[in-house]
Amino acid sequence: MRAKDTPRLTVLRALLASTLNASKTSTPITTDLALRALILKHVSASQAAIADFQKASREDLVSKEEDQIKILEEYAGGVEMMGVDEVREVVVGLVERMKTEAEAEGGKKLSIGDVSRRVFDKDVLGERNVERGEVARIVREVLAGSS
Repeated sequence: MRAKDTPRLTVLRALLASTLNASKTSTPITTDLALRALILKHVSASQAAIADFQKASREDLVSKEEDQIKILEEYAGGVEMMGVDEVREVVVGLVERMKTEAEAEGGKKLSIGDVSRRVFDKDVLGERNVERGEVARIVREVLAGSS
């Protein structure tokens, strides 16, 4: 990087090293979602480092880590994610479809696990970039509201 943007260069080197290390494991970084998870892991590590640096009264290192967090969040924001409203719309449609199927089979009650498994099928969400925790929360809300 000819611009001598050392914080950005440090972040890029750390991400490249983490990606290389991950490629040597059983779970290499192959999707945007996995890359985003890696970036967020670096963000949480930097936040933990900030807490330690504040305890040690090292404000110079705190500002350095805060700059790195800003850069990491910028990179994490570059990964296109499905919006919450879009996910909710898909989940509501799936729950309605599953309810009609359950009524046809004799009124079986829907469980969170059944809906969560079906929501990640290829014909529903498939390989789209979405946070699994967010989907689970939305499934719980929809099932609680529809009961």
